[in-house]
Amino acid sequence: MKKTWKEAQVSKCIRTGNKYKFLKPFMLLFIFFIVVIDRIRIYFLTNRKRLLGVGMSFLIFLVSNSFSTPAFQSQSFLTMTKSEESVEEGFENSLETNEQYLEDKVEKLTQDILENGEEQYSVDEILSNSNLKQFIQNDNFSSKNGKFSKGDWNLLLVNKQHPVPEDYTFELGTIAGSMKCDARILPELFAMLQAARDDEVYLAVCSPYRDISRQEMLFNRKIKLHMGNGYSYLEAYKKASQIVTVPGASEHQIGLALDIISDDYTSLDEGFANTKAGKWLKEHSKEYGFILRYPEGKEYITGIDFEPWHFRYVGKEAATIIMDNGITLEEFVESIAE
Repeated sequence: MKKTWKEAQVSKCIRTGNKYKFLKPFMLLFIFFIVVIDRIRIYFLTNRKRLLGVGMSFLIFLVSNSFSTPAFQSQSFLTMTKSEESVEEGFENSLETNEQYLEDKVEKLTQDILENGEEQYSVDEILSNSNLKQFIQNDNFSSKNGKFSKGDWNLLLVNKQHPVPEDYTFELGTIAGSMKCDARILPELFAMLQAARDDEVYLAVCSPYRDISRQEMLFNRKIKLHMGNGYSYLEAYKKASQIVTVPGASEHQIGLALDIISDDYTSLDEGFANTKAGKWLKEHSKEYGFILRYPEGKEYITGIDFEPWHFRYVGKEAATIIMDNGITLEEFVESIAE
């Protein structure tokens, strides 16, 4: 699939930022401007007729004004100008709608940049380290033999109603660079990345383990963005919690969740679901113990908007049951006998 101009430029910036860490802040700034320019370009392309209409209305307004030629002040012309006012009003309403759309997109980009402020590694960068071969070649993944318990570490339910236990501890393992996750999921994670690459799907990992301080920063920043758009604190808090998990209730804090994108689609948005990488993950992630954590149509259960890039480790057997039955982790854990 041929990349768009925006996707190609964003991909170059990300690769440059990963290769030269000191350039990463500048690359994030470039990505912001690239998306803004692309949105403006699309706006003008899709609203040419409306822009022409308002231009004509403005021209008519000029020639019909008091300082214009008296010949244009005829009653018939004034009647026409009045009809043009409705056209201009309709354009203004359309313009406001498109401005809001652009504002939402820019806000989403800002959130993506914030969440991707950590290191981001492609599958080639992650699997290039020779000491990972022992993980990739290890097929002895954990198995519960169909027996599950709500106390299983891999089934720990973390959401707004079930925050991370204060005494919860685990060992961190390195994915690449300073990017880490729960060490127990590394074998399955590396195997999944390798399998995807074998199928010519080149995944990239971002936002794995995230401590509570960073989660608080992301959440508070989102609240400020909404308040800057005129929402009250309570309204901003509610909107923020639908996109960024409330601090203390994020799966990123327990090292079992990570965001996955691809080398040719780097945006954390719903469009990822329709990419080759998004479809591959939805079909094959269960084979390696991962589930699509926040599926579409289950927002009323998870409390989080559809996130086709967010995957959570639960173990192969549990993942197979959850994905095959189209349920959520909440529903699965609820079904487990005490």
